[in-house]
Amino acid sequence: MLQNSQNKSKPKLLDQMREAIRLKHFSIRTEEAYVQWAKRFIFFHKLRHPKDMGSEEVRDFLSHLASDRKVAASTQNQALAGILFLYKEVLKIELPWIEGIERAKLPKRLPVVFSKLEVKKILSNLNGTIRLMVNLLYGCGLRLMELLRLRIQDIDFTQNQILVRDGKGAKDRRVMLPASLQKELEIHIQRVKTLHDSDLKNGFGSVYLPNAIAQKYKSASTSFAWQYVFPSARISVDPRSRVQRRHHASSIFLQRAVKQALKSANVLKNASCHTFRHSFATHLLEAGYDIRTIQELLGHASLETTMIYTHVLNKGGKGVASPLDLL
Repeated sequence: MLQNSQNKSKPKLLDQMREAIRLKHFSIRTEEAYVQWAKRFIFFHKLRHPKDMGSEEVRDFLSHLASDRKVAASTQNQALAGILFLYKEVLKIELPWIEGIERAKLPKRLPVVFSKLEVKKILSNLNGTIRLMVNLLYGCGLRLMELLRLRIQDIDFTQNQILVRDGKGAKDRRVMLPASLQKELEIHIQRVKTLHDSDLKNGFGSVYLPNAIAQKYKSASTSFAWQYVFPSARISVDPRSRVQRRHHASSIFLQRAVKQALKSANVLKNASCHTFRHSFATHLLEAGYDIRTIQELLGHASLETTMIYTHVLNKGGKGVASPLDLL
């Protein structure tokens, strides 16, 4: 009876995985992705328990993703990372090196880039806070989630810079604060302060804090310095802690606004919020800035990643003049 009681009280495998992910302080997006891949792996093998499987089953699943599902290389890599996390951190099983996986092909595509005129046309079809957000995407070369996760204390008006915390690869970096946006951003932050004061009066005002800061600094969650620069329009329930609070603005809301602006501006490109980051890098190269400086501003670990923008400069194929123009 005791053994049955213990079995009933033991968390299910995927719940154990969620707990292990949270102990590592991974983002909620990573948590959702890893758990989903673990679930798909289990269902692919007809609900067999992962501890009864191994490298062969992992290889079969990943090859299935590449050959049958035709997933992108990045998707296959994410699936592998999620499954390896399940084995190593939850089941405490070290899988041997997995060979013979059919790899999804890495597409050799050049990034889509807006011209300067297209950027102006798109921005002219945006208003208010959305326009300010897109201006920062382009003017600072930010990734979408880097923008949404900005805190008030990350904006340094004195030094004319923005601190991007915990970017891709868990790295911090500093980018320029466009002078043309400073006044507008100051006014926006004042509005955020008014909203925060109202939340405090209504018994709210706390914000999600990374890692162990909430435990170390008890009052930090309600401090204005830690509030999001672009808070959500409504208070919601934190899916992990179940605490009611105001999170950052929705990425979906911004993405939809950009898509609509593209349509209104008649910019016929398969573009997204990330295209402004590509345009930031390309336009800096066109202006003659050193590629290593651009690498640092983008937060790329490898110069090779930044070099791709040399192939999309507004100078035709590889910057070579057509012989027709030389006649």
